[in-house]
Amino acid sequence: MALKTYGIDFGTSTIKISRKGHGIVLDERNIVAIADKKNIIATGDEAYDMYEKAPPNIVVTHPVRNGVIADVANMTALLIHFIKKISGGKRLGTADYIVATPTNITEVERRSFYDLIASSTLKVGNIKIVEKPVADAVGAGLDIMSARGVMIVNIGADTTEISVLSLGGIVLSKLIPIGGNKFDEAIKNTVKKKHNLYIGDKTSESLKRKLASALPGVVASVNVYGRDVVSGLPVEVEINSKTVYESISEYLYSIIDSIRVILERTPPEISSDIIDGGIYVTGGSANIFGLDELISEETNLNVNICEDPANTVVKGLARIMDESGLSSLANQLKPKTFVD
Repeated sequence: MALKTYGIDFGTSTIKISRKGHGIVLDERNIVAIADKKNIIATGDEAYDMYEKAPPNIVVTHPVRNGVIADVANMTALLIHFIKKISGGKRLGTADYIVATPTNITEVERRSFYDLIASSTLKVGNIKIVEKPVADAVGAGLDIMSARGVMIVNIGADTTEISVLSLGGIVLSKLIPIGGNKFDEAIKNTVKKKHNLYIGDKTSESLKRKLASALPGVVASVNVYGRDVVSGLPVEVEINSKTVYESISEYLYSIIDSIRVILERTPPEISSDIIDGGIYVTGGSANIFGLDELISEETNLNVNICEDPANTVVKGLARIMDESGLSSLANQLKPKTFVD
């Protein structure tokens, strides 16, 4: 019998791991640095420090894209490294794993999460899958086991998942390709267009964190460094919140349009529950200033930004591991059976 159980949220931007009885034990960037196409020289936060700074022989890459595993080999190497890291150098025994997966993905993509762990060199007991909106809602402290319906919106790095849940399952769910990385890309393009300035992904992410607002009229600014489009020289430019708002507002309204689509398809009895409880928002971009007010204005519903929204999924996995009443939310996939 496995003595340890780990819950893993393979995010596009970050990988988070919780351990049964211990809560969150790892929260690092899901990124790896590879030298000469074969040697892994850095992982996680250390590799992120190299991002956009590495010479040509070092490739810094994200193994997960759009919420699914795009690079199995490097993701496997990263996982093994992180499990060893949180074990503190101790001998690795057999462990069970619970993995959060997006809802609207193919069965092949879902199984890839299972196969990644099962085919690794780790000593593996049982592997179970939890749909990400379920873990998200549990981590947000919502009661999804009752007949009372809840709506949760998770704005991740590459995707936003909008879900309605009841009786421990997903009634409706919609996954759209809009997330924090899209905001960052839009900010980069707008800064280039308005200020003739090239900036990197890290700088655009910093601008989003400091200046992003879902509402117009916010007055704030920061100085950033970049490369002038015309002269090619490094320069310092002041960027204001209006520029950032113009960059991301279209994407925010696309998310709201998708929320409306789900609300229109929601059964009337669950709609009444959502009117009472409101919409719950999680994910790394949930902290954008005024986001709750904008969604509330556009839907006429109360909007709740969950506490510690970036960690609700991995906290949900921790609760599912720790609380016996929630264990039924994790489903065990069967190993592949090959027939000649």
